[in-house]
Amino acid sequence: MTNSNYKLTKEDFRQINRRSLFGFQLGWNYERMQASGYLYTILPQLRKIYGDDTPELKEMMKVHTQFFNTSNFFNTIVTGIDLALEEEQGVDSKDTVSGLKTGLMGPFAAIGDSIFGSLVPTIFGALAANMASNGNPAGVFIWVVANIFVMYFRWSQLELAYKEGVSLVTTMQHRLSALTDAATLLGTFMVGALVATMVSVHIAFVPKLGEVTLSIQNSLDMILPKLVPAAIVGAIYWMLGKKNMTSTKAIFIVLIVSVVLSALGVIAKG
Repeated sequence: MTNSNYKLTKEDFRQINRRSLFGFQLGWNYERMQASGYLYTILPQLRKIYGDDTPELKEMMKVHTQFFNTSNFFNTIVTGIDLALEEEQGVDSKDTVSGLKTGLMGPFAAIGDSIFGSLVPTIFGALAANMASNGNPAGVFIWVVANIFVMYFRWSQLELAYKEGVSLVTTMQHRLSALTDAATLLGTFMVGALVATMVSVHIAFVPKLGEVTLSIQNSLDMILPKLVPAAIVGAIYWMLGKKNMTSTKAIFIVLIVSVVLSALGVIAKG
């Protein structure tokens, strides 16, 4: 058990959040990923719970240096539940804590990274970029406000997870699944809108058949407006699915092909 009956305070939560926001990834390595950052985040609280230089503290430090890797946007939920268990059961909770971290890091990595690492930047970044490209400074504030909201979310979840404990996982499970599905649908919609508004390319080549001038771009617009940008994005998506193809290679291929086709007069900016 613990060497004291220490209970975490508001100052402890603030310290954990500060360390999480600014130091969680600093110790990242290929062997144990975020393990050292996780231990760094909660080490002052472990010392308060177990005491300095005690066998219990050393035992739990070994537990927390095992492999751990999850989303930066959900990691303090795991931290809050972990500390609630350790505060209650002390070193006897090591197997439960180890299993908890192993069981939660995968689902939270998928959910957190897909929502906050991909969808939120895509949605708000598209809005901000589109407004900024049209000379509207409100785009900057949209991006700043979105990031402040994400930071607030990361800050507020720790104490909630600590208070709710393990029951929070079962309570949140269905809500998180519904939120992920909704965010995925919204993200797909925004990507489609981004393609139509930000990819500005049209067919400049206008062949002549005798006395008749054929506008390929007008013919394509009659079939489906913005068909060329959609085809370009589809081709890039197809390339990224190929073996040994990386996003960097795809960028260079797009640049080279665009310059060549533009120089030949085949395509132009829409």
